[in-house]
Amino acid sequence: MMTFEELGVSKALTAVLNKRNITAPTPIQQRAYQPVTKGTDVIGCSSTGSGKTLAYLLPVIATMQPDSKYIQTLILVPTQELAVQVCNEAELLFKGAQLPYKALFLIGEGNINRQIESLKTKPSLVVGTPARILQLIRQKKLRVHDVKTLVIDEADKLMDKTYCEQIFAIRKSLMKYTQVLMFSASIDKKTRQIANQITYHAVVLDTKQKNESLIPKTIKHIFIVTDRRERIETLRKIAKALNSDKVMVFINTRYDLEESYQKLQYHHYNVAALSGNQDKQEKKTAIEHFKSGKVQYLLATDVAARGLQIDNVETVINVNLPEESKEYLHRVGRCGRNGQEGLCVSIITENELNKIKKYQKEFKINVVQKRLYNGKLVAK
Repeated sequence: MMTFEELGVSKALTAVLNKRNITAPTPIQQRAYQPVTKGTDVIGCSSTGSGKTLAYLLPVIATMQPDSKYIQTLILVPTQELAVQVCNEAELLFKGAQLPYKALFLIGEGNINRQIESLKTKPSLVVGTPARILQLIRQKKLRVHDVKTLVIDEADKLMDKTYCEQIFAIRKSLMKYTQVLMFSASIDKKTRQIANQITYHAVVLDTKQKNESLIPKTIKHIFIVTDRRERIETLRKIAKALNSDKVMVFINTRYDLEESYQKLQYHHYNVAALSGNQDKQEKKTAIEHFKSGKVQYLLATDVAARGLQIDNVETVINVNLPEESKEYLHRVGRCGRNGQEGLCVSIITENELNKIKKYQKEFKINVVQKRLYNGKLVAK
């Protein structure tokens, strides 16, 4: 098995990783390192939990210049939570290896005047959400003319119609030969077509074997059929039957999320909620309490939970199936990370059986039907 030093990672950074029990590079980290350090554009596709953040951070750091006073790396992400996580990861590497770089995150929900002030600290690496990054560029507060590398994390999300125009505008503001790196757990044909417009002879790295599932085999999948009006009560019964220590619950609408939250709270479940309309502090508190174990159940919409990297999540419960199948992929990826076992439970109606069949075919997984009997999940 290859080590990080054999890959080319510095001894100082390798020591930082080893202290965190990260001793061997994952396939995507192995394959991305050389192309990125050589300045090649890269489109990387690898399953959730496979270490994509380090796959671009390690080689990007290796190419950074310590004597530069300008922003060298710009990383775009779809959510504020992911921006904070990536920024913290970069800071851990910088400080642990005693590198003379500073990381800064810029997000839409942050105070823009404070962010403009923070730019005076001359960060080497900036992580941000597209709208805020573009706003600061247009206001001439964010100097990006010296950016050597643009990273687009969660590329499938950032290449959709919500963000695409912003991404194109940001790319145009950079140097013509700025390196572009794109990483995601799923990059379909449409995403690659759009990616080709902002990359130059990009190397496509897909770490999946032929016919391999995008979802780790350590994750089991089950579904329970119920009446639409019984979804939330079924959620409560499933929670009681499983009694997992750390559970993420995905719900499509804010109304259902609020109702689920109230019902679980009424029955004395240790629960927190995460939705797109919460303020920054509420989100931060909910995530921290879930990470630390103070909260057993974290209820979330797809928008709020996108890109969250929380270790040791045992179970994912879908109160509603996602609108797009690729979101199932991202939801499931919250559990079973780093080779651990995980469980995904979906609550569906009879009319949604076709969606389950679609997931089985598309992701090459087996989804088993169960039923609730005497407080337990048993075979149908």
